[in-house]
Parts: sequence; C-alpha cells; structure tokens
Amino acid sequence: MKYIYYLSLGSNLGDREKYLTDAVEGLRRHEAIDSVMTSKWLETEPWGHTDQGPFLNGACKVVTTLEPEALLDVMQALEKAAGRERLIHWGPRTLDLDIVWAETETGDIVNVQTERLQIPHPYLWERTFVLIPLSELYPQFRYHGESIESRIAALADA
Repeated sequence: MKYIYYLSLGSNLGDREKYLTDAVEGLRRHEAIDSVMTSKWLETEPWGHTDQGPFLNGACKVVTTLEPEALLDVMQALEKAAGRERLIHWGPRTLDLDIVWAETETGDIVNVQTERLQIPHPYLWERTFVLIPLSELYPQFRYHGESIESRIAALADA
C-alpha cells in the first residue's frame, strides 16, 4: 500500500536552509520513497518556547510504501545526521521533522496514536507555520469541516 504523508520541516540553528534541503534530499534518496514535493521556505517566529531565534519552516508531501513508524525512523535518522539535540521541549534545533497528516493512496485518513507518534499531529490545526506551507501542497485540505484557508485566516485574526 502507498501512503501520502505531509511533513512539517523546521530549523532555527546554523545554516537553516541547508539543514532543510539536506533533509529533503535524504528523503528523496530513500529507496522506499517514490516522490517528495516541497513548499517554499517561510521564516517564522518560534512557537511554544519563544526565547529563541526565528525558524525557517516548510512542508513536503511524501509518497511511499513506508508504514508510519518506519517513516518516523527515517526522519529521526535525518534529524540525528543534522546534529539534532533534544534538550529543551520546543527549543532551538538544527532540524525538526514531523508527520502532520497522512492518507492512503485511496484517500483513507491515517490515524496513529502511539507513544512515539500521533497522526494527525496534535497541534496541526493551531500552527500557521505548518498550515501556510501545507496549503501550498494541499490547498483543498479540510480538517474538522473547515478549509485550510479559513483556518489560516482565523489564526491570523486571533
């Protein structure tokens, strides 16, 4: 079975763009990943722990046969290769990769709730730095009956 994953990418340490592009290239080189499509990069203020530098964020659409936790393993290996250290929750990082949404090739929503992984991502609908790049790759996306454009506008007004 093929899965369509939507990933959020972020970096706020060092050469942010290089960390992001290296991660995308790492995904593209994986033998079980058929395609990777990326959004434009977007500079954003930090979310959660706000006493840190700005992030460069983006999204990518990944088509693969990898099961959700297998893709998570690939993503965490890319984070480790980028020197990611998990010192402060929502703190500064060289590379942050999250699966925010997933579907099967037939359009079924993938729902995962384990200790390691939650899909849909629990903060998907709260973060404009996720939604703006996601809207570039999936403009017809809807969640809880609301369009992504409407949600972005509502968050901007809040």
